[in-house]
Amino acid sequence: MGMTHVFLTFATDHCYLIKMIQIQHPMSKLKYQRILLKLSGESLMGQQRYGIGADMLQHYALQIKELHDMGAEIAVVIGGGNIFRGIQSEGAGIEGVTGDYMGMLATVINGLALQSALESIGVLTRLMTALKMESVAEPYIRRRAIRHLEKGRVVICAAGTGNPFFTTDSAAALRANEIKADVILKGTRVDGIYSADPEKDPMAVKFDKLTFARVISLGLDVMDMTAFTLCAENNMPIIVFDINQPDNLRSIVLGESVGTLVEG
Repeated sequence: MGMTHVFLTFATDHCYLIKMIQIQHPMSKLKYQRILLKLSGESLMGQQRYGIGADMLQHYALQIKELHDMGAEIAVVIGGGNIFRGIQSEGAGIEGVTGDYMGMLATVINGLALQSALESIGVLTRLMTALKMESVAEPYIRRRAIRHLEKGRVVICAAGTGNPFFTTDSAAALRANEIKADVILKGTRVDGIYSADPEKDPMAVKFDKLTFARVISLGLDVMDMTAFTLCAENNMPIIVFDINQPDNLRSIVLGESVGTLVEG
């Protein structure tokens, strides 16, 4: 339910008293009330080769704000591939585990940028990290994250799972199940799941809906296997969609058919 604050003024004994009352009203009828939005770090680059594109950052912030204004509870897991990937460390003589931690720090940089962009347009936000760094963010605590969502704050989860060897897809699957999200929305550059890479194979066929078992049997690349298995075991729906289409997020939470739905 949404909450409206109304101030009533009335007279008594020549004095005016002001009383605030709260009126509850139903929110928009959303199919998905609590969502986890998974963004890749590369999605923040825009036309750049690396780093954070100001136009893309604003684009995502405005889309998230629209959902927030509709009454959706939103958690975001963001990658760090626009800054650093753990796999890049191998050729630089950096130990793999150290490279993974460097990648986690990259997600925190992206999280700070997204938090700043959201707060600049009036969206209350909390950045929570799996690695403790109290000077810049809150430590991720499940019950606190849920409470933030209930209070209407957007929760940005950074630093992955806090452990090496796990991708941000795994972090998204883990956080979505922890906060009891209704769905994982995985934003990509394409408009769903295809039988092959549509950017390379013009004969690739798009799927509108798939089961978890069907994805595995066809060998489709939706998430890494650890993340995908966690979603399958907990029956957590996944929608893969084109994040760059402005109205897609809004359409999804309203229940319209967008992208590819994986469930059951």
